[in-house]
Amino acid sequence: MTTKSVDVLLVGAGAMSTTLGMLLKQLDPSLKICMAERLSQVAHESTDGWNNAGTGHAAYCELNYTPQQPDGSINTSKAFSINSAFEISLQFWSWLVEHSVLPTPHQFINPTPHMSFVWGEENVQFLRKRYEALSATPAFSAMEYSEDPEVLRQWMPLVMQDRDPAEKIAATRVRYGSDVNFGALARLMTEYLREQPEFDLLLSRIVTDLDKQADGSWIVTLKNTESGAKEQVKANFVFLGAGGGALPLLQKSGISEGKGYGGFPVSGQWLVCRKPEIVSKHLAKVYGKAAIGAPPMSVPHLDTRIIDGEKALLFGPFAGFTTKFLKQGSLLDLPLSIRPSNIAPMLSVAVHNMDLTRYLISEVMQSHKSRVEALRYYFPDVKDEDWELAYAGQRVQIIKKDQSSSRLGKLEFGTEVITAGDCSLAALLGASPGASTSVNTMIGIIEQCFIQHLGKEEWKERLKEIIPSYGQSLNDNPELLHQVRERTLRVLELDQQHTPA
Repeated sequence: MTTKSVDVLLVGAGAMSTTLGMLLKQLDPSLKICMAERLSQVAHESTDGWNNAGTGHAAYCELNYTPQQPDGSINTSKAFSINSAFEISLQFWSWLVEHSVLPTPHQFINPTPHMSFVWGEENVQFLRKRYEALSATPAFSAMEYSEDPEVLRQWMPLVMQDRDPAEKIAATRVRYGSDVNFGALARLMTEYLREQPEFDLLLSRIVTDLDKQADGSWIVTLKNTESGAKEQVKANFVFLGAGGGALPLLQKSGISEGKGYGGFPVSGQWLVCRKPEIVSKHLAKVYGKAAIGAPPMSVPHLDTRIIDGEKALLFGPFAGFTTKFLKQGSLLDLPLSIRPSNIAPMLSVAVHNMDLTRYLISEVMQSHKSRVEALRYYFPDVKDEDWELAYAGQRVQIIKKDQSSSRLGKLEFGTEVITAGDCSLAALLGASPGASTSVNTMIGIIEQCFIQHLGKEEWKERLKEIIPSYGQSLNDNPELLHQVRERTLRVLELDQQHTPA
């Protein structure tokens, strides 16, 4: 069995691994990096363009990031956190474009206004409060609000077409939102990495074993799914960025920090329209409010998507349940992930989340007609025959021990990095906002697991060059925020009013 030695092994070839690989190569080109992917292509699971909404999650339109408190106030903390994280992604992508590492921006990101849309007096009051809370701050100062049907007709003609004029409605808009093809972005970064010295991409490889060595390194055994051959990679650091497949790999590593974690897989479906006469009438990502009992990933939205030059509309997602952890996974993924350490948290989550279970079952049982009826709230003139059903990627939500209550476990929506005590291995679990905040998340891994390098001034200075706001809070520095945003919107051609034709 052949064995190769590397500094870093990246497991998975999606948004997270490619981002970490790109950051590390920009910080130190001499690092030996290997990326192993179970499929025969890069970024064809959750990162693929058609497997996610492509929303550059900046918290401009996602109402679940600004929950209303019992006293009626709006909690904006998560919105500011996500907005700041996305700004870091934009800075990194801008730097890569400026240095010709990435090609012209439209190949992976396109300007698409981000809007929130609600109806009914109670929801309108909520949106107005949300707007007032956010727009008073520098990060969200460009947000617009309107209850005027004529204004809304200009913003989103398809949504307003033949809508009841007596209906109480409201919307917010941030003009310079984006639609991101994360699949294209990951593949473009991988193409660049493959041209660099000391980088290897191993496709059609599954991890069969992870063994910790006495010297702190890892021996990772890979199996070639096409030839059946086995090989080993000795790595000083291992990153498990395999999407839904990260949990079984974390369990396989045996690190104590991964004990007690489980996964709750949620599938997704979209209604898709490709008819030019309909698609041309909508340029926006329009988010509404989630149904009671729905997981945050199921907030309904009507989106413009631009994938590999093709423009289409997506509506959904419609959630569902499957025992697969990956779209191209196995129905045994969930049962095989059950361990003595996580069975109590998983059973606790099952008992205390019956509303979610019932919701997912109802979603699975929906007919095409009922899905189209849900779309009718966002597109009154919708016709069944203009839309078809497509399957999105799998999301595995985090189940973990609950230290804050009498319950044995809790279900979390979001992402979490689990790191070995000696920082020789890190795994990313969870889902949204995921890829949008990947740069900030990967910088966090570098700060924790490559601290010996960050102690050197070269790495710190290089990070500040790549991410001008590195080490500073954009929320606390309006002038820096303005400088950073002006550059990223210009370089990535996201602000149509200030972008040369």
